[in-house]
Amino acid sequence: MPIRQLEDNELEIRKKNSKIFTMLFVFIVVMLIVTIGGTIIYYALTMDLPGIDTLKDYRPSIASSVYDDNNELIDEFYLEDRKVVKIAEIPKVIHYAFVASEDSRFYVHQGFDIQSIFRAMFKNFEAGHIVQGGSTITQQVTKLMYLTPERKYMRKVKEAILSYKIDKYLTKDEILNLYMNQIYLGHGAYGIESASLVYFGKSAKDLTLPEAAMLAGMPKAPNAYSPYLHFEKAKQRQAYVLSRMVEDKYITQAEMDNAVNVPLKLRDIKPKEKIAAYFVEHIRRYVQEKYGADVLYKEGLSIYTTLNLAAQKAARDAIEKGLAELEDREKYDRGLVQGALYCMDVKTGAVRAMVGGRDFSKSEFNRATQSRRQAGSAFKPLIYTAAFDKGMNPSTRFVDSPIVFDDPSQPDGLWKPKNFDEKFLGPTTMRTGLVQSRNIVTIKILQEIGIDYAASYAMNMGISSPIARNLSMALGSTGVTLQELVGAYGVLANAGKKVTPFFIKKIVDRTGNIFEETKPKSEQVIDARIAFMTSYVMRDVVESGTGRRVKSLGRPVAGKTGTTNDIRDAWFIGFTPSLITGVWIGFDQETTLGKNEVGGRAAAPIWLYFMEKVVQHTPVEAFPTPEGIVFIKVDSKTGLVASSWDKGAIYEAFLDSAPPQDKSDGLTEEKEDLFR
Repeated sequence: MPIRQLEDNELEIRKKNSKIFTMLFVFIVVMLIVTIGGTIIYYALTMDLPGIDTLKDYRPSIASSVYDDNNELIDEFYLEDRKVVKIAEIPKVIHYAFVASEDSRFYVHQGFDIQSIFRAMFKNFEAGHIVQGGSTITQQVTKLMYLTPERKYMRKVKEAILSYKIDKYLTKDEILNLYMNQIYLGHGAYGIESASLVYFGKSAKDLTLPEAAMLAGMPKAPNAYSPYLHFEKAKQRQAYVLSRMVEDKYITQAEMDNAVNVPLKLRDIKPKEKIAAYFVEHIRRYVQEKYGADVLYKEGLSIYTTLNLAAQKAARDAIEKGLAELEDREKYDRGLVQGALYCMDVKTGAVRAMVGGRDFSKSEFNRATQSRRQAGSAFKPLIYTAAFDKGMNPSTRFVDSPIVFDDPSQPDGLWKPKNFDEKFLGPTTMRTGLVQSRNIVTIKILQEIGIDYAASYAMNMGISSPIARNLSMALGSTGVTLQELVGAYGVLANAGKKVTPFFIKKIVDRTGNIFEETKPKSEQVIDARIAFMTSYVMRDVVESGTGRRVKSLGRPVAGKTGTTNDIRDAWFIGFTPSLITGVWIGFDQETTLGKNEVGGRAAAPIWLYFMEKVVQHTPVEAFPTPEGIVFIKVDSKTGLVASSWDKGAIYEAFLDSAPPQDKSDGLTEEKEDLFR
């Protein structure tokens, strides 16, 4: 072959090689650009995606539950009403209903479904805007847990990437577990367990096929498919879910036909009655202040309280009945008069019932714990107890006679206290003074023992409100809460021991960790014998005195009525050996209740209505007598030692170290003059 031809061939080969090299180079460059670009794009898309390593430790926001002392649910606190249930506890029929309805290829795709995505893209292209999503159950989990619900293609790409990662990280059952607990199913219910309770009043583990199909049809549009709001649409959606289950061979056609025709028994959607609203609000404030709102509303605390639900219902009913009777007597419109009731275990301080007002939805102000009102005659037992501790006894006499004091605040510059009946009895025993609630006798007792001494004594028994440091203290001019007064009386009921009232037995978090647990606390603050002497006299208040309306309870009771100036407040505090209950009645505006609406008439019947229900199935208890007390027969009028055959004689309680000495324990003529 000629040399020139060889050179031409070589040149041609070189040109071809150069072209191939150039093409290869361009291909490599393009691939590098695509790879780098793709990497950059992928990195840009994924750099702000959240980590998924916490999904195995799923801790959603769940409701905190409040239980009574028998572990019965009272109320719940939540931002989202969710109760977490394990996927293994959910029947397979529920799995299949949701999978058939929401993502039929759930068990075969890898987090996102290309077929569904292209189908949705075609529909959206046809419509000119986004009208359909191709979301799988995994993608819905991704959106619920991490991403916003906005309908943008870039968000969908991120969703697909994250869903793919989740599908690789979790099993299908773990993904379904997240989905079943996270989805919103209408009417405030988050997750399958809460929805089952809301719609059917049962746990998810007890759902039937028709019920499961009804719930499985709701995630797309919970309100539109609500059986409460749009029953026919909900039934159509239920039929759709069942038909999908047939197509996917989860159920037979016969099972579908039967399920469609089964009547649904929906739970009453009316809001649950708030039986213990004031008690629950007291709990809510305490827990939120101590642990914070996030813990209270999101961490699923179990709060076990001291409340007895049956007693609470009785308290609510008693308040309403007693107030309605008062309003009928006085011709008031319904709902004007307010009341409060507070019941506590004598030995432990556990609060068994509390009503803070007539209607929590109208007024959240708790009149049992927050309202300070004048105690009136209900304060007298504290002064008598202080006097007994200073050497007096129930037979000690004071002269019930007019007294006058300088008082610049009065129009004539004088204070002229009177008894409620505006009569004077002359020499009167302390027993009679307390049983008949004699104002003048109590003022003279206070003069004898000293104002500061009496005030300190009341504080020691549990009165924490500022005490009026003058003789009006004897008439209950000090403003106190019902809770304080019940606590102070509790010392008398509990052999001189003051207990710390408590509302919560223990708080447990979702993992079973105990946040706190209350152990009853008590402190001996006065002599048990002194406490007994007062409570012994207070039994006669119920037997023959101002509190005799509650005598029909038919068991040993000690108590005291209370009525304030102009009859603005009516009280009755009474106790058995086990329970102490206080009742207050009045207007919030502090106007008169009515001419005759005294403590024995307005408050005592409410106490009786309540206690009749609470103690009806409990054994009758007697008040124990402490060592160091002796009973001696005395004349009921003079308090002097009586013969066993004397008419009107009663057995009186005395300290064994200070029994009455015939007539010397009564007033001498000299002492009578002193107290005139």
